Amino acid sequence: MGCASSVYAVGGRKKLTVPEVVVLVPSTRIPAQSDLQRPLRGLIPIDLAHRLSSLRNQIVLVAEDTGGSAIPELRRALEEYLSVLIGLTKKEYGLEGSVEFKWKSLEDGKQEACVANSWFEVLSVVHLMAVLTLSEADILMIPHDHSDSGLRTVSSDCKRVAVDLLLKASGYLEFCVRDVLIRIPPEIKKKLPNNLHDGVLEAISFQSLGQGTEIQLGLAVDCQKATLSVKRRLACEQLTYFSQAYHCLSGCDINNGCGKKHMWFIKWKFLESKAAAYYYHGLILDKGNEPSCHVSAVCCFLAAEEILSESKKACLTFCLAAPVTRAPPLWGAMRHLHQKIPEVATRKSQMYGYLLEQEKALQTLPDLPEFQLSLRPDDYQLPEMDPAWDAEKWETEGQTLKEHLKDSEDETETE
Repeated sequence: MGCASSVYAVGGRKKLTVPEVVVLVPSTRIPAQSDLQRPLRGLIPIDLAHRLSSLRNQIVLVAEDTGGSAIPELRRALEEYLSVLIGLTKKEYGLEGSVEFKWKSLEDGKQEACVANSWFEVLSVVHLMAVLTLSEADILMIPHDHSDSGLRTVSSDCKRVAVDLLLKASGYLEFCVRDVLIRIPPEIKKKLPNNLHDGVLEAISFQSLGQGTEIQLGLAVDCQKATLSVKRRLACEQLTYFSQAYHCLSGCDINNGCGKKHMWFIKWKFLESKAAAYYYHGLILDKGNEPSCHVSAVCCFLAAEEILSESKKACLTFCLAAPVTRAPPLWGAMRHLHQKIPEVATRKSQMYGYLLEQEKALQTLPDLPEFQLSLRPDDYQLPEMDPAWDAEKWETEGQTLKEHLKDSEDETETE
């Protein structure tokens, strides 16, 4: 999750670089070398077992050789592997627990899991697809070319593509929770790495929707035709998504791995969206003619200013939490609001200071409006099972599957 990357400088010395984070990407886990062919010998055709093993090894090689940066190649390899892998999950073949699947961290190479369950492998593969998609969105949101003015710009097209990628990643994660985790026995679930627990997966899914809305709000701020109502709605929706993400993650064990850093990221974004929501709500209330409207507006502006200050502290805490990262320069709505919120809060509180003295009973922070959420995770379904599993008759090393099973039964009876 935003782990510090390293590059080799002249002379072979390893130079640490602190990565910049726009879209939070979980730690990348990749398949570790596992013997798939031996446990499947005699159960499925040799060529099918070989293909399954080869496709998995291809994922390992591409991931290790490129450090996970060859996203299109990895995605294609994962999708092809999935179509063959799902045959192991079919009950009619009875192979669900026949192979031990090993996974390791891409960053340090440490093995994180070894589970004899094919649904665990499906879960890990789809999770990796989500991580790669989030990484792709992060890359799009970090420009490599700087303009002459010194300001970094990301094109509107890149931002829209990033939103699509975030919805896609959210769909992968929702699928993991809705369709895969429920198929894994409870005793195996307890052994899963923290980042595969349902609460963490749901948190990242909601967080992805929140970041998609954050990008949309930035686009609205840059659009002269966007109304205050639209901006307020987007800020309130963003707040709701990050509230849901916080709720999901708060029920998880965050003391291991990057859990604490993840929580601070959600707090940071939650506070930013809350400050934006109160700011735009205040601007709309301030258009009213009644003194109470102006008092409520000032309360919103002052709250936004205080919350914005808290968000800056949360951002710093997030960056310093291990592994150390750095926040990008202000972008999107926050590039505008970091300046406007303090200015408007000061100006309006001075302008309506006399009302605040007269109407002390009205000095309560109004509730933010609730809106139906606009963004939804993309619908994801597993690919069609590879036709190799549909063979009417399998010949495996001179005997059919039924004969193999019969031989096994005879051996058991003899013993």
